[in-house]
Amino acid sequence: MAGDFEGEVGRMKWTTRIANAVGLAARRRVPSVGRLLEPRGVDTVRDYPSDGLTPRRLVSILREADSGAPGQAMQLFEEMEEKDAHLFAVAGNRRLGLTGLEWSVVSAADRLEGVDRSFADEVAAYCRVVLSRIESMDEVLQHLSLAIGRNIAMAELVWGVRDGAVTVCDIVPVDFGRIVFDELDQPLVLMGDSDRAGQPLSPNKFIVHTPHSVSGHPARGGLLRATALVFLAKNLAMKDWMIFAELFGMPVRVGRYEPTATAEEKRELLDMLESLGSRSAGIFSRAVQLELVEAGRGKTPPPYENLLGFLNREMSKAWLGQTLTTEAQGASLAASRIHDEVRRDLRVDDIRKEGRTIRRDLLAPLARFRFGPEAPVPFFTRHLDGPRDVRELTAVLDAAVNRLGMRVPADYAHQALGVPQADAGEAVVSGALDAGAVAGGE
Repeated sequence: MAGDFEGEVGRMKWTTRIANAVGLAARRRVPSVGRLLEPRGVDTVRDYPSDGLTPRRLVSILREADSGAPGQAMQLFEEMEEKDAHLFAVAGNRRLGLTGLEWSVVSAADRLEGVDRSFADEVAAYCRVVLSRIESMDEVLQHLSLAIGRNIAMAELVWGVRDGAVTVCDIVPVDFGRIVFDELDQPLVLMGDSDRAGQPLSPNKFIVHTPHSVSGHPARGGLLRATALVFLAKNLAMKDWMIFAELFGMPVRVGRYEPTATAEEKRELLDMLESLGSRSAGIFSRAVQLELVEAGRGKTPPPYENLLGFLNREMSKAWLGQTLTTEAQGASLAASRIHDEVRRDLRVDDIRKEGRTIRRDLLAPLARFRFGPEAPVPFFTRHLDGPRDVRELTAVLDAAVNRLGMRVPADYAHQALGVPQADAGEAVVSGALDAGAVAGGE
């Protein structure tokens, strides 16, 4: 009876797979073949909204984005990273913590229960092959990671015919200037140069990554928006500091004249004092007393450096969740490790959100169009680096091999410890274990 039941279940699984692949093909939404968005000349045009940025102008740009036109805000966010070195560094670190990791496609059977293992593995293998053929895959993932700051990033799936079947042949990033929103806060895309209203997204044609918009408007929640006011404060403080340095960074030149000096002599003395700003020599009458007063002597230094340091720390908190990995002055090792754990938690969250988007907008259309609507969609994941402390690794390997009796591959042990394997006949460093013990351990 058990054998009959298992055979019937197996036949049902194959029946389901055949129905998914053939009988339900008519229910699929066939994606548009070819590229939908062609490059536009206006995509390279910039208005440089950060030039002369004021608090009133910043509020106007953000409110314009809330109304459905984020073009100016997207250009401002782009300039913010270009003009602020600290923001460029922390934003790059946050994104690199995600894109710097190796990625892979995992079978749905490894994550979900009750899934046909052979069917799920077949779907995952197909998706791996398709993604491996897309040369721009890493570039697309880097583009999508920009959503950490902007809270939205899009890429177009270019479907085509390969090996006699319709599949994704390429993925093209969508320029941020082509993204608008409707009255329901749904993203639209601008098609041509004259399009101002935007068109709805075609099914199975776009990857839309909005990592922070759990609720509310998709234009809100990005880290660049959260740090826009800090950027403005830094920009204004830096300008004031430069003006201060120009005015008070050089000695004050004071010339004293006799009471009997004429107006022409006074004017000539003033011209000479002004010329000392760019020259180190001057001619004065014996009746003139010249004095150079050092600026800021004996007074409290200006607050600009402390203010900029505070604003940089606020940026670091917003992007990295802490400050010690960017400013470790006077910090203990324990505190640095705690802050690094905070940064690791943010990276895990970024990995989870990226994987959710890729699975929904890329792997699901790939799997369901090829294998039917009931196909088990694989998962997209990143590989987090394991512990790098040699003592910790040694303790883990010792417990796994000597205490638990686990069969640890030698390749893994060498790779984890960073020790290369010796070639045949190569001289090796001898240790406490003799060759017999090593052979017995193997």
